[in-house]
Amino acid sequence: MVMDENKSVIVFGQDITKIPCFRNSFLYGISGGIGAGLFYFMCTSKPLMASHCGMACFTVITLGYWTHCRYNYSKVRLDMMRMQRLLREQALYEGTGVEKQIDEELKQKTSEES
Repeated sequence: MVMDENKSVIVFGQDITKIPCFRNSFLYGISGGIGAGLFYFMCTSKPLMASHCGMACFTVITLGYWTHCRYNYSKVRLDMMRMQRLLREQALYEGTGVEKQIDEELKQKTSEES
């Protein structure tokens, strides 16, 4: 069985295969919900309550992991954008008097922090 890499799944006008953290969030949520529902059913033998427990755990795990993953994704993306800007500025100032001034300021800041 060969998977087509260009296959996309459109939900509400968005391709969900392109959304960061979507796949892992739902995989962890589904597996956690099934596990919690089965565990609850094995302990109590109440199928209705077990399905409610499984659905609640699915929702909590999915939303919790989604929030955590998107926070980390945004933090890393912001750091990358800052680094790209700093690298562009460093390439622009390389070999000029501004570079020497920035280096001196950095040396002063690092010596003050130590």
